[in-house]
Amino acid sequence: MGNEQGATYAGAGVDIEAGDEAVERIKNVVASTNRPGVLGAIGGFGGLFEIDTEKYRHPVLVAGTDGVGTKVDVARAADRYDTIGIDLVAMCVDDLICVGAEPLFLLDYIAVGAVDPSRIEEVVTGIAEGCRQARIALLGGETAEHGGVMGAHDLDVAGFAIGVVEKGKEIGPHRVREGDALVGIGSPGIRSNGYTLARHVFFDRAKRSLDEPAFSGVSTTLADELLRPSVIYAPAVVDLLAKSDGVVHAAAHITGGGLAGNLARALPDGLGANIDRSGLATPEIFLEIQRLGSVADDEMNRVFNMGVGMVLIVAEGSHDTVISSLQSSGHDAAMIGTVVPSARGEITQ
Repeated sequence: MGNEQGATYAGAGVDIEAGDEAVERIKNVVASTNRPGVLGAIGGFGGLFEIDTEKYRHPVLVAGTDGVGTKVDVARAADRYDTIGIDLVAMCVDDLICVGAEPLFLLDYIAVGAVDPSRIEEVVTGIAEGCRQARIALLGGETAEHGGVMGAHDLDVAGFAIGVVEKGKEIGPHRVREGDALVGIGSPGIRSNGYTLARHVFFDRAKRSLDEPAFSGVSTTLADELLRPSVIYAPAVVDLLAKSDGVVHAAAHITGGGLAGNLARALPDGLGANIDRSGLATPEIFLEIQRLGSVADDEMNRVFNMGVGMVLIVAEGSHDTVISSLQSSGHDAAMIGTVVPSARGEITQ
């Protein structure tokens, strides 16, 4: 062997010390998300959470998982990782409330080519901010260093959220009736879906720079607009469910597949919907993508939320009360349609 040094983990691409430093940096950030039910602290082999069996006498746990897609690539190109954690929380918890569940806690998974403690801290700080907005605990997580497999600057994130709903209180297609109103909740930006098309249009076709103004006549950069964090709807809907028992029949989180594709998941056989989105403005980012990419209307509606991040299907005649509640929570909301008979479950826009 001569003078050849022995192989080490660090030499192969995994820096244990950097990983330990990252954990130390995020301990207080994670602790800032604690809520009633959390038992113990970060660092164990599992996170513990106690269900309130006074509030939930017959609790049903609801689980969901998601990521933020290729929005991560925009964050990498801009070297800004402070908002994608908020997106991660939104993508997870806003699925849970579509079953009527109150989100309780989230676990995160961060995969990197090489651990940069400051970058991990920035990502987790964003996740913690999302958790505080969503009123959930960041119960634990994992940072995995994939040296030799991922590039040194590569990063991806995933989240796993758990919520709870009282048995028999679940919302969904089984509650929807003809004549129900559709209340749309506004999304000021892309959130975390459709970024492969958005990146293709802005960077491959239009050759735009992240430092340029997002649109003509504004000072906001394209990076600012593309990294705009997702609105988190869960707390407002949880509050609405609590004070308006039986009013909300179903909900649809508008992600990949657009309004029609996701609303169909909240409708039973034999019912469809007539949609009129005019009550909620279409954010300029979508108009810019369509203009620069010559994207057809049908394709835009199939890929993006087009300014509607969530739809609540509510009892006929209750939409004004629901809209008022959502607006008092700081959300743009408007009636955007009604549930109608449809043998094929058609959704017309």
